[in-house]
Amino acid sequence: MKILAFETSAKAASVALMDKGKLLGESYQNTGLTHSQTLMVMAEDLLKTCNLTVKDVDAVAVAAGPGSFTGVRIGVAAAKGFAWGGELPCYGVSTLEAMALNLGVWEGFVVPAMDARRNQVYTAIFHAEKGVLTRVEEDMAISLEELKEKIKNLPESVFLVGDGALLCYNTLLEEVPGLVLPPEHRMHQRAAGVALAAQQKADAGDPGNGAELTPNYLRLSQAERERAARENREKGAN
Repeated sequence: MKILAFETSAKAASVALMDKGKLLGESYQNTGLTHSQTLMVMAEDLLKTCNLTVKDVDAVAVAAGPGSFTGVRIGVAAAKGFAWGGELPCYGVSTLEAMALNLGVWEGFVVPAMDARRNQVYTAIFHAEKGVLTRVEEDMAISLEELKEKIKNLPESVFLVGDGALLCYNTLLEEVPGLVLPPEHRMHQRAAGVALAAQQKADAGDPGNGAELTPNYLRLSQAERERAARENREKGAN
């Protein structure tokens, strides 16, 4: 099954094409251009360089969050639009799980960390044993102090990935000495990991219902938080 995968959850955008776990090609861009400008062009160019067409794609996948609210929305919209046009399965996967899969660590704990602002990170915890990744903690938005408490007593090395990895490493290393920073090309979100996560879903029998796919932000947007605060103030005034 040929899966076309999109990753737009952070500043960089990437598109990957995978066939039964084999990476046929990947395009990665971190130039500052908006994802809406680059994403579909990257997909078209990738298919062309792989000597394939849209009709050769069997399924679509996307990092559905957490991450940049705008970036995730763009990726989900692009994936759903592509899948709808070809009546294809469409898989939304956890950004954090895709990052962990992309690392490819053989043994140890994998902790994706994305800067969620407001002194928080989006994170999860996975354990890799002989190349098999198992989820230990669900996706969450927590403070660095809370993350420290979750990982400080883990019995093996803790590999940090994501745009918040360096922040976590510099802040927590003294109290969590088992932290490891992977090479740059393994640290950040990439569409190849999204494709791997989607393949696992397909292998497990998930039909990839694009109509049910929605972004997973883990928390309210700033506008929603401000509205909730305003409504609470108004209730208090009454």
